[in-house]
Amino acid sequence: MFTRSLSPPADTSFFLFGPRGTGKTTWVEQHLAGAPFFDLLSSDTYLDLLSSPSRLEQRIPPGHKGWIVLDEIQKVPALLDEVHRLIQRKGFRFALTGSSARKLRSKGVNLLAGRALTLSMHPLTAAELGPSFDLKKSLQVGHLPMAQTARDMGSARAYLRSYVQTYLREEVQQEGLARNLASFSRFLEAASFSQASQLNMSAVASESGVDRKVVEDYFRILEDLLLAVRLPVFSRRAKRKIAAHPKFFFFDVGVFRAIRPLGPLDSPAEIDGPALETLLFQELRALNDTGQLGYSLHYWRTPTQLEVDFVLYGERGLRAFEVKRAARVRDEDLVGLRAFVADYPGTRAWLFYGGTRRYREGAVEVIPFGEGIRELGSML
Repeated sequence: MFTRSLSPPADTSFFLFGPRGTGKTTWVEQHLAGAPFFDLLSSDTYLDLLSSPSRLEQRIPPGHKGWIVLDEIQKVPALLDEVHRLIQRKGFRFALTGSSARKLRSKGVNLLAGRALTLSMHPLTAAELGPSFDLKKSLQVGHLPMAQTARDMGSARAYLRSYVQTYLREEVQQEGLARNLASFSRFLEAASFSQASQLNMSAVASESGVDRKVVEDYFRILEDLLLAVRLPVFSRRAKRKIAAHPKFFFFDVGVFRAIRPLGPLDSPAEIDGPALETLLFQELRALNDTGQLGYSLHYWRTPTQLEVDFVLYGERGLRAFEVKRAARVRDEDLVGLRAFVADYPGTRAWLFYGGTRRYREGAVEVIPFGEGIRELGSML
């Protein structure tokens, strides 16, 4: 069992969003032990409250004054009107978890008019794993709790394959998000080749054998299910011409590997490089959200191929991170960071690499990847 860094608010209702398998239910049960718990993945509960949301109040024990949990609230968005009423009239506090933003973004859904905070649950961080953090393992199976606690690597990989198939079956097929499951499966594989890279919609459409407009819908499905993120380019007060297309990431390195096809024509660098970058990205997202640091996350790239993998911008300042898999840092590996620091003086910059020595190169701190991941919180 791992201790999560996220803590619930003391007396305010909240949404807790995160992909399936990140540990939302376990976290709620730990922090809100004894609260009435309504699992909307349970068919009986789902059908009862779907047919009549007002039955929620009838299901709450008489005289109850504490927290109430609605797990996977996106299954019955109409319940939010009832939740709103009960907050106003009864003073109840609700914990509302969700693994999809799709239905909650639809027109007319009541998001409680500011009466609930929004929290995010991500895969485990290196800090939460503590002594259990193993860089090699993390790069192979990612940081979903079930993957990390599996009895061996084979079991972890089997869990991740099942995880992907479960999403295809339960979220995509059952809810009719994609009419052709076979084409969506091909799209997933094609999208995995864009991991940690600039997104080219036309190329993905060609590789998956579907129209570009369909591919755009598929990417929105991934984002609505919280399974993927498009990382925008940083362009504030740009002194150079900047790339226009976002970079693409599946949310967890283990999920990425479970989707990415592997064959005799695939070199380790084609997968291991994006895996390193993905692990850093998911750590940055988790630390930023959990710590409520307020950064917006970006990358930076020019048409002349100057690039910085991650740029964080906020009241705390500018942070820039570059990832290199190689055990030795060449001078050309620092060009992007140096150019960015020159354009944005005062930026704190790091290069994480596959070596073992820690040192500085001007404004850039060069640090072994494993050390950098463990110390990331202090850098932000």
